[in-house]
Amino acid sequence: MSMPNIAAQTLQRQILSGTYAAGEMLPSQRELAESMGISRASLREALSMLEALGFIRSVPGKGTLVTERQDGRIAPPLPSVGEEDSSAPELGLAAVFQLRHVLESAAAALAARHITAHATPRLWGIQARFEDALKNLDLVSASHADLEFHQLVAELSGNPAFVQVVRQFERPISHSLRVPFADRERIWAPAVEHRVIAAAISAGDIEGARRAMQEHIANAAERVGLGFSPP
Repeated sequence: MSMPNIAAQTLQRQILSGTYAAGEMLPSQRELAESMGISRASLREALSMLEALGFIRSVPGKGTLVTERQDGRIAPPLPSVGEEDSSAPELGLAAVFQLRHVLESAAAALAARHITAHATPRLWGIQARFEDALKNLDLVSASHADLEFHQLVAELSGNPAFVQVVRQFERPISHSLRVPFADRERIWAPAVEHRVIAAAISAGDIEGARRAMQEHIANAAERVGLGFSPP
């Protein structure tokens, strides 16, 4: 796990435990970086993750505010189903969702076409880690598993160009995956939708996998308040 992820995990744990309470300002970035033994760049990336996940909010001229007190665990209402990377372009959220809608729906369809008995447990293994993280409101780990799930779908497509594009745009894609988690009322929605995608891919249902991925990405855009218009 990268240093920014470790720092984000640490701060998330401190917020959930009440070390930093709702409405409280975090120490300055200099103090936090020194106390955690990390660079300011790594800390800024960690804070960016936590802000996207809804734990904190930047207040101009004041610092970083803890936004809300979170319960430590959330019961899963799941249905049962068988340093800055300058190479990554800065993209608007709507543009990222449109890119993902086209790219990932095609990748899911190809993954369903090429799925093997060896690959299926990998998909469901990531899904299990995703759900375990959500049960404990470990949104840093959940968002990481979320990204792994989408990266694996690209890999399972068998098209190396899809994998390359997902890697090139990893930062904006990661951000688009984190932002919906700020809506705590629908925190389990991505996991439910992942199950539908995984089930379709596992069954070799090409059109079902394509449709499930399209619906997942359109729903995620709606959860962050975007008037999403698929291409």
